Amino acid sequence: MKLYVGDIVELKKPHPCGGNSFTILRTGMDFRIKCNTCQTQIWINRPKLEKRIKKILSAENP
Repeated sequence: MKLYVGDIVELKKPHPCGGNSFTILRTGMDFRIKCNTCQTQIWINRPKLEKRIKKILSAENP
């Protein structure tokens, strides 16, 4: 799955704050994503993130 810095993704499960849209801040084997509701940053590995993505809301081209 092609994911780039700046993409906004919707995950299957919401964050504890209630938001379910996240912005990708760093890519690679591990991703750093930021909750768009509470601004909390989360580190998650690629297989877990790809499994949890419901849809890509906004895609940034490289």
